[in-house]
Amino acid sequence: MKFKSFLLLIVGAAFIVLLAACGTDKEKNEGSSESASADSGNDTSSELEGNVVIDGSGTVYPLMSRIAEEYMTTEQQGVSVEVSRAGTSAGFEKFLMKDGTDFNDASRKIKEEEQAKADELGIETKELKVALDGLTFVIHPDNDWATEMTPEEIKSIFLADGGVEKWSDINPDWPDEKINAVGPNENHGTYEFFYENILEEKDLVSDVNLQQEYSTLVTLVSEDVNSIGFFGFGYYVNNKDKLQAVSVDFGNGPVEPSLDTIAEDGEYADFTRPVFTYLNVNHAKEKPEVLDYALYVMNNVNTFAGETGFAPIPNGEAESLIEELEALKQ
Repeated sequence: MKFKSFLLLIVGAAFIVLLAACGTDKEKNEGSSESASADSGNDTSSELEGNVVIDGSGTVYPLMSRIAEEYMTTEQQGVSVEVSRAGTSAGFEKFLMKDGTDFNDASRKIKEEEQAKADELGIETKELKVALDGLTFVIHPDNDWATEMTPEEIKSIFLADGGVEKWSDINPDWPDEKINAVGPNENHGTYEFFYENILEEKDLVSDVNLQQEYSTLVTLVSEDVNSIGFFGFGYYVNNKDKLQAVSVDFGNGPVEPSLDTIAEDGEYADFTRPVFTYLNVNHAKEKPEVLDYALYVMNNVNTFAGETGFAPIPNGEAESLIEELEALKQ
C-alpha cells in the first residue's frame, strides 16, 4: 500500500509540473502573438489612405504622372493620386479656390495676380522646382533645309513683324513655300514662356495655329513638311519617330536640345527653363497623404526626370526643398 501511495504521489506531482509547463508555454505564445500584433501595427502605422489631386501643366504632366504611378504602386497603395493636364494657367484657376487642387504643375512661375488671389483666399503656396526643360522647335522629318537655325530666324517665323511668310524669306535657297507655324495655346505655361521670354511679348503672326492638346501639335507637324511647332523637350523625345528637332545656333555653332545640353548654365541655356509644381500648404498640413506625396516627389524626381524628357535639378536644390517640406510635419 505504501508503495502504491508513493507511486500515486509521484504521478500527481508530474501531472502538476506538466500543467505548469503548458501554462507557461501558453503565456509565452500569447505574449509572442501580442508582440507580433504590435509589430504589425507599427508596420502599418505609416500606411496612408486618401486622395491627392493634381492639375496644371501639360509639359510637366508626363513627369508627375510617372511619379504618381510609382508612388501608388510601391509607396502608398491606399492613396489615389489623380493627375490632370488643363494647362498651367487653367490649372492655377482650379488650384486657387476653396477646396481646390492639392498641387498645380506649372511650366512657369506663379504670376503676381495669382499669388495675390492665393493671399486673398488664405492659401499658403509653396513652389517646388522639379526639373529643367528645353523649349524645343520641331519640324517634319523630311524637312532637310531648316534643321539648323538661329534664335532670330526662329523668332522671325512667329513674330507678326518678323517679315517671314515663306521658307525662302529666311534663306533664298530654301523652298518658296508658306511656313505653317503651330504651338500650344494661352492655357499653357509653355506658350507664356515663349511669348514673354523669347518673343518679349511682341505680337504673334495672325495665322499661327494654337492648340490645347500637345498630341494635336505632334500630328500637325508630322503631317506637314512646311510646318514648325514648339513645346517641351519631353514631347519631342516621345515622338522622335514622327518629328525632328531644330538645332539652335546661339552664336557658337548649332546645339541640339538633349539631356546633356539642357541646363540653366549649359549650351542650350537660352531656351532652358525650370518647371515646377506648386503645393497647397494648407492641404499639406491637414492631409498627411498630400505632404507625404510632396516629399516623395522631391526625394525621387531626379530619378524619373531623364526617362520623361527632363534634365534633373541640382541635388542640393532638391535637398533644401525636402528639408523645408519636412519642417511642415506637425
